[in-house]
Amino acid sequence: MVQFIPHIVAIPYPAQGHVLPLMELSLWLIKELGCKITFVNSEFNHKRVIKSLSENDDVQDKISLISIPDGLEPHEDRTDLKKLTESINEVMPGKLMEVINMINSNDSQISCVIADENMGWALEVAAKLNIRSAAFWPAAAATLASLFSVSKLIDDGIIDKDGAILKAQGIKLSPNMPIMNPSDFSWATFPDPAMRKMIMDLVADNNERAKFADWIICNSAKELEPGAFAMFPQVSPIGPLLSSNRLGSSAGHFWPEDSNCLKWLDQQPHNSVIYVAFGSFTILDLTQFQELALGLESSKRRFLWVVREDLILDGDDSAYPKGFKDRVGSRGHIVKWAPQQKVLAHPSIACFLSHCGWNSTVESVSNGVPFLCWPYFADQLFNQSYICDVWKVGLGFNKNEFGVIGKEEIQNKMDKLFGDETFKERALDLQAKVNSSVKEGGNSNKMFGKFIDWIKTQRGSI
Repeated sequence: MVQFIPHIVAIPYPAQGHVLPLMELSLWLIKELGCKITFVNSEFNHKRVIKSLSENDDVQDKISLISIPDGLEPHEDRTDLKKLTESINEVMPGKLMEVINMINSNDSQISCVIADENMGWALEVAAKLNIRSAAFWPAAAATLASLFSVSKLIDDGIIDKDGAILKAQGIKLSPNMPIMNPSDFSWATFPDPAMRKMIMDLVADNNERAKFADWIICNSAKELEPGAFAMFPQVSPIGPLLSSNRLGSSAGHFWPEDSNCLKWLDQQPHNSVIYVAFGSFTILDLTQFQELALGLESSKRRFLWVVREDLILDGDDSAYPKGFKDRVGSRGHIVKWAPQQKVLAHPSIACFLSHCGWNSTVESVSNGVPFLCWPYFADQLFNQSYICDVWKVGLGFNKNEFGVIGKEEIQNKMDKLFGDETFKERALDLQAKVNSSVKEGGNSNKMFGKFIDWIKTQRGSI
């Protein structure tokens, strides 16, 4: 009897924080299911991923990495999210349909499409081709709950139909959920009204298209967000999905990882290093960048700092305060991109100065590392409220009258975090709860098992 091998098409939203967790899910499915996966990046991001693979990376032996155009020219600005989203919606659905039809014509029927929930059009493509699908949500379930609640928020007069805030006081989406500040809603963090309206229209479309999906799976755990999962029981927690738990390495990075920083960490005392990283999108102006540098210097603490090539607005190596690198010497180590999960698992790491993206949040929580929170945009502001107000495993910074987080404030919050052992104690307690969820018999582990069992039953077009 010929063994049936499921063939899955996975398509992420074209941003680093979305590609990484869907790639991780894909690698987990291969480990647990032995399935075939075709991973569909945009052409622009596909080239970055391939270029950043190390010689030892075997992801291409496991996953078929392919690409389709996003409709923009190579030189066009993909940080212009309005322009990118409009182009994606116009070009990518037809291209994805072509890819699936091509695969199906080669005697390898697609069993299932797993699409980032932000790419709801891909769920619609699957439905048109009579293929089962799952929507993957790579962020907090509470953020998805806020998107699913948009119509009610409009009806209750909290926001208008274009996403503008009408009532600024904190609200609860349900009695068991934490208080959410309307200004922290992901769409509300964009100051441009046209951008906000486009996001609201996209949210409405994606809420409808999510109904095409047989599953909505989320890279979170019930132990982290009991209220959100109770409010929307159709959202299934299967995370946090970490490469360390499958004894592998993460894949799908847009920049090459500098693993030499792990050797530097090996030389540092336990629980002594501040890890500073802002993800793939954050941009700091020169003043803010220099205040951060001076704050790290004046803290007299060891630090590992990830400074992407495009982190500083119109900046280069001369952006550092004069003499900064000489003064900090070997106490600080600066890289362009780091193997973050391995860094956060290192015993020398004491805390994470983070932009609070969800991947960074669950990676730090899974390693029992407390936070210093520096959110930039979108869901990161709400994630900070989870970290500081609900889980109480971190501290946020306050900006001065010029809208800058000053070096004194940075040093002050570092001293406060290092001086209060209860932050570490709570972080370790949360780590134990979350890690038990992904182990055999845990909530996320059992839900992931049910999802795998469902995939086993999918045999192409219905």
